[in-house]
Amino acid sequence: MTNEQASALDGAVDRYLRHVSIERGLAVNTVAAYRRDLTGYRDSLAARDVTTPEGITQADVSAFAQELRTRPEGALTASSMARMLSSVRSFHRFLLEEGLVVVDVAVDVKPPKLASRLPKAISIEQMAAVLDAAIGDDIQSLRDKALLELLYATGARISEAVDLNVDDVIGDEGGSVDVVRLFGKGGKQRIVPLGSFARSAIDAYLVRARPLLSVRGKSTPALFLGLRGQRVSRQNAWLIIRARAEKARLGFEISPHTFRHSFATHLLAGGADVRVVQELLGHSSVATTQIYTLVTADTLRDMYTTAHPRAR
Repeated sequence: MTNEQASALDGAVDRYLRHVSIERGLAVNTVAAYRRDLTGYRDSLAARDVTTPEGITQADVSAFAQELRTRPEGALTASSMARMLSSVRSFHRFLLEEGLVVVDVAVDVKPPKLASRLPKAISIEQMAAVLDAAIGDDIQSLRDKALLELLYATGARISEAVDLNVDDVIGDEGGSVDVVRLFGKGGKQRIVPLGSFARSAIDAYLVRARPLLSVRGKSTPALFLGLRGQRVSRQNAWLIIRARAEKARLGFEISPHTFRHSFATHLLAGGADVRVVQELLGHSSVATTQIYTLVTADTLRDMYTTAHPRAR
């Protein structure tokens, strides 16, 4: 493949990635995932001497899908394959819309069907046990308690929580934190109120722990700090959650997203309107939020089956 040929396909991919990054405002991690998927697709095309966007045929796309199923190192999971083929389909739609090709050769490629997976929430009692496992007067416990209470109180994604700066927690007239400003996918901003437990935990952390942590490292506006004074990473947050879950003796592992799922499920079970929960979660479509209504419906069905004398 000549440099000129390589640049034709690479240039189209780079143009598409700029489009999803700038014009569609997708998150950095999402754009990086598109880049990885399309790099694999480009390499597959190059192996068949396809070097330009207009040179790609429907057979090439189908061959790539087959490669994903028959890789020597093992077939991809259905979800990974669906994501990669979705990236390819989106790329080809872009090529057509930009006039770089005259036909969308990927339009008929169907990703594998995914099993319907309902979000996994834990019970209110189990959540309370995890939050209580972070109670303590040492700086690490104060930090962990504030982080976990914030996750459960706001339904924040873990990336949104660790990206918070001190200025993103906004106080009321009395000086106590009252709401938090979260930045979701694509930089979309939303304001989420904090309940009394989260307010109390964050206030205690800001007054009694964060000043001690901040002097251990370089100056940073980050809200949540590690023991060396640096911003807490997503990986560190995972470890914090795992440690507190083990201390609570749940008997199973939970993830940062467990807090988000539980936040939504518990709100809906308590009677919250689905569109309010949509706004709090930062979902662009209410259809995404409605998945959680299936969880609460399942819970009601289980309770009915257990309690009603003629249910079984």
